[in-house]
Order: sequence, then C-alpha cells, then structure tokens
Amino acid sequence: METLDTQRFELYLPARTVGDGLDQDEEWCELKIEGERQRIRLHDYAAIYNVPGLYEQLFSELLDCNSPEVVCDLLGAELEDAAVDPGTMRALDFGSGNGMVGELLDELGFDSLVGLDLLPEARNAASRDRPGLYDDYHVLDLSEMDRHERAELNGHDFDAMVCVAALGFGDIPPIAFAEAFNLVDSPGWIAFNIRERFVEDTDPGGFGAFIKRMFDEGILEERARVSYTHRVSVAGEPLEYVALVATKRRDVPLEWTGR
Repeated sequence: METLDTQRFELYLPARTVGDGLDQDEEWCELKIEGERQRIRLHDYAAIYNVPGLYEQLFSELLDCNSPEVVCDLLGAELEDAAVDPGTMRALDFGSGNGMVGELLDELGFDSLVGLDLLPEARNAASRDRPGLYDDYHVLDLSEMDRHERAELNGHDFDAMVCVAALGFGDIPPIAFAEAFNLVDSPGWIAFNIRERFVEDTDPGGFGAFIKRMFDEGILEERARVSYTHRVSVAGEPLEYVALVATKRRDVPLEWTGR
C-alpha cells in the first residue's frame, strides 16, 4: 500500500476542563489550515475525510484509537481457529470510511473487498488515500435502498461483514445494520464493535437490545468477545468498547427494526 499523503495543518483539542463535559458524539477539535482556524465535531466525518491525513492523526495518533486492529485481529484469529481461508471469502466493509479497516482486511487476505458508506466524502478519501484497495465502493443509505441497489449489492455474494466504530450513535440505525447483515450469506462471518454502555442498554428500541435479540434467537452465534479501550476522549478518559466476532445463521427479520 502506498504511503498516505497528508496536508499541512495544526490540530488543537479543547482544554481538559471543557472536554470533560462532552459526550462522545459532542466532542470537537480545532483545525488550522493556511492560517484559518475552524472547529470540527469529531463525528463530522465528511469534513474530516476532506483533509488528507486528518483522520489518522486525530484518531489513531492523538486519541489512541486501536479499534481497527482489535476487531480485525479478533476476526483473523477466529478464522484461523476455524480453519477458514480468507482467500476464499468476499467481505463487506460496512461504514468503510477512508479505508483504514479495509487495509487490515486486505492484509488478512480476503479474496474480494467491497466498501460501503453513507458519505461520498468517505469514498473520495479512500480513493485518494488507498487507491485500488476496494474491488468496489458503494455510497448509499441502506435504510432507503431501491431494488436496483439491493440487487447490485446482493451480486457480491458476501460471506463476511465487518463494521468498526460506526454503531450506536445514530450513524447506522438498526434498519441499516439489518439490511447490511442480510447481504451476507448464511452461514457467514460478522465482526463489529460497539460501546459497552450500548451493549448494556435494555431499551427495546435501542441498538443493544436489537443485537441481544439476534443472539438470543440464534440469528447470531457468538464466537469471540473482548472488552477494550477503543480510544481516549478529548479529556483523556478511556472509552470502553466491546469487539465481537460471530457466525451468522440466518437473516434478521426487518420487522424487528419497525420497518
């Protein structure tokens, strides 16, 4: 993979006393480019992807995010334990962003790798930063798929899906996760992560309850789970997540999502 080109910028986090009062989806940073300083929410991914190197410096280097490595290493270990060769598999990188996770999946040796994200800025960043990584990259809202888009995605014949750092804050609602999940053949492999507090959420309309129901009813069969620090907050506090690898046994009914 080619070395990532970066743009000259200066990055500033809020003072610890300010950042301490922010929830994860409220956090922000300030970016200075060519003398102009602007505030960007950490969940404003479109703005972040538009600046080469900003995502990596902000999340990986400054905030110590290691979720791509944790989830992909866990998946790789489970595939090896099951004597499954990734070189025979077609993987969907759901919420693929600029390709950081896809790069690790490529290193695992998947035969085919397809990206999918809601944002055109994500696909542009992946093409810019990691050209040629994906065999295809779709930009669409799975909760609003038409039959042509569904048929095109089904044509990839996925037998694995990976979703890293995209669940639990409304960026991917349960209906979109269910649609992506149902694109994977049964049996198939599913790997994802989610903040611990969402796993423990028993609200029937919440994401944690939705995932729990999938396990309880045998749609997902858990193979491995690990709790770990996803990254630190802008105030320096650890954000605790859970990474899971599971086997898909059958499709999830879309009516579970209220559709």
